[in-house]
Amino acid sequence: MIFKKQCVDGKVVLIPIVLVPVVLVLVVLIPVLQEQERGCMRMSFGAHYTPKDKAGSPQSEGDDAHFICAEKNTIGMADGVGGWARFGIDAGKYARQLMSNVVTAVQKQQPPLNRIVDLRQALEEGFLNTKAMGSSTACIVTFKDYYLRAINVGNSGFMIFRNSKCVYKSRIQQHGFNYPYQLGNSMSCGKPCSAIVTTVERLLPGDITVLGTGGLQDNMFTAEIEDIISKGTLEGVNTEKLASTFALLALFNSMDKNVDIPFAQVARLAGLKHNGGKRDDITVIVDHVIALIEFSAEPFGSQLSFVLCFLIINNIHSFITLLGSCSSVL
Repeated sequence: MIFKKQCVDGKVVLIPIVLVPVVLVLVVLIPVLQEQERGCMRMSFGAHYTPKDKAGSPQSEGDDAHFICAEKNTIGMADGVGGWARFGIDAGKYARQLMSNVVTAVQKQQPPLNRIVDLRQALEEGFLNTKAMGSSTACIVTFKDYYLRAINVGNSGFMIFRNSKCVYKSRIQQHGFNYPYQLGNSMSCGKPCSAIVTTVERLLPGDITVLGTGGLQDNMFTAEIEDIISKGTLEGVNTEKLASTFALLALFNSMDKNVDIPFAQVARLAGLKHNGGKRDDITVIVDHVIALIEFSAEPFGSQLSFVLCFLIINNIHSFITLLGSCSSVL
């Protein structure tokens, strides 16, 4: 601290001069400026759902369920395990209730600006509030700034495409062939603690994420999806149209008795034989990174520059003024 001699009521006293530390200002304000400069992805979402029994039962809601929470840049889907039908249980009810509870949990979250949606918390809360019988897989994906985070249980999953080529494919969870991990209320079902959490950094404008249940994953090769993206985005990306195209081709493959599909290849590796497609519910959600919108930092940056210049000039002026009258420096 610097003291200046000053005459007060005829007496010479020492007046402390407090100089505002510029470093302190930098420490406090620069993180705020950096936060203002963080990128925010602008997303476009599209979805399509085709229940496998729709033709035979027009009122059927199927076994799959999904949601799009655009305000939180979060999407999710669940694939109800159809085997429960043997016991008179509609696994679709479990899947729909689970996804409804998960999206409610996502909407309730109020993370700070620099925090992403807590997917594990959302899945655990949704799971605990789901009381229906049955079981399902689950895959939830959220986007924040330049990266993607996903939580997955079972054989639903997602792929990221850049310039029409797959650059990332999520890992599935299976106990064995055609026996995926699943969530449910019975003793034989898994819990959210078994879920895989994945983070993919540095998404770019133009990237396309395709999220699909088993009906898509089992009936379409990655190369087929790449081909559709390459041909279907020449005049721009329509996420609804892409999702519909993927689902309809997967449906076509599922009904083809002669086609070779990923499910058949996995069956052969397990020593089993499977001919043609695999009938299943098909859910597809497509996400497109339209742009990375940068928050404008100019107004704040200008104010910061002005404040720093003022403090520096003021401190220099104070030092010059006090050179001759400074009595002590502590």
